[in-house]
Amino acid sequence: MTLTRRQLFGLVALTLAWGINWPMMKFALRELSPLYFRALTMSAGTVMLLLWYSSRGVSMKLPRVAWGPVLLLALPNIFGWHLFSILGVKELASGRAATLGFTMPIWTVLLAAVFFGQPLTRRALVGMACAGSAVALLMAHEFTMLAGRPLGVLWMQLAAVSWALGTILMRRTTLKLPTETITVWMMLVSAWGFWAVAAALEPPPVWQFSPSMWGALTWGAVINYGVAQVIWFGLARSLPPQASTFALMAVPLVGTVSAALLVHEVPGWTDWVAAGFIMAAIGSALMPSRQNAKP
Repeated sequence: MTLTRRQLFGLVALTLAWGINWPMMKFALRELSPLYFRALTMSAGTVMLLLWYSSRGVSMKLPRVAWGPVLLLALPNIFGWHLFSILGVKELASGRAATLGFTMPIWTVLLAAVFFGQPLTRRALVGMACAGSAVALLMAHEFTMLAGRPLGVLWMQLAAVSWALGTILMRRTTLKLPTETITVWMMLVSAWGFWAVAAALEPPPVWQFSPSMWGALTWGAVINYGVAQVIWFGLARSLPPQASTFALMAVPLVGTVSAALLVHEVPGWTDWVAAGFIMAAIGSALMPSRQNAKP
């Protein structure tokens, strides 16, 4: 696997952006409720992507025949993942939430086997065993803690399942549209959904935030929903599959380390062991086998 300097820089930037985003979300929830946080940052990020890709010549037109399929794709891919993950971050330490959220590649393999007949390889079974060990370890720790919140573990697993289901549906979609167009419209529909659900379930925000909070909101909109998406789409066309696997494997570790620095969470031995299990699980599920690897 040989990467150009530009690819390597993009991969490192993407991994840092995804990893650091977890404690940034935790920080933002100190001053803003979770659903309004999602609605605000996703809306701003969607506008940025719309303007960026339009300026690059990507058509953002959505044919009427695509409205239903895009809505179906948006429900698990964007709305479900971002809804359950922000609820999980609210309940758990952000580094722990990141570790649990990144069981998603394992759920992808499992759901594809159950519903679409994809065979389970030995490596996939090893990956599921590692992911299950991580979830069980953190779940047991939450149950035994005096102030434990096992509900947060459930939220993060629902988020991971949503992401996995969305990934499978995206792979099987027959829409003849650029991936950027589909993604922007999925984000737009989901942002509308978050505004509606937030208005129904949460009190209106005060909109008077500290400077650091505005920084966290800017990060969520500009970096997480904007820059990271642009980098990912740019890399996806030329990046070797192994490289994206390494990026996924590193995110839980970056999330755990950055959480200690940004929101002063002190990870315990269970967090480090669970992060190791998840990294092993992702590697087992996604790394190409030796017979498929190029010489």
